[in-house]
Amino acid sequence: MEIQHKFDGRKGSFFMEEGGTHLAEMVYVMAGPKKMIIEHTEVDESLKGQGIGAKLLEDLVAYARKEEIKIIPLCPFAKATFKKRTDLQDVLN
Repeated sequence: MEIQHKFDGRKGSFFMEEGGTHLAEMVYVMAGPKKMIIEHTEVDESLKGQGIGAKLLEDLVAYARKEEIKIIPLCPFAKATFKKRTDLQDVLN
């Protein structure tokens, strides 16, 4: 399964799906043209413990770097991961 990205101009998500069912998802909303709020992360029980949440965050950070977007992590998982991973902190608002 690969991580996919969808964005409607205001809200978006990085997600993994199988057979049309979302198994993992990190949801964000734009708070301005160059500011993103991570609202929620969810990983299906079948994928827990495989680092899927971290992979979603890594892809989101790569996107934010490319688009020069700053991130505000309101999601508890994202906030905790940013605290642990200094390699991702350059995109924090």
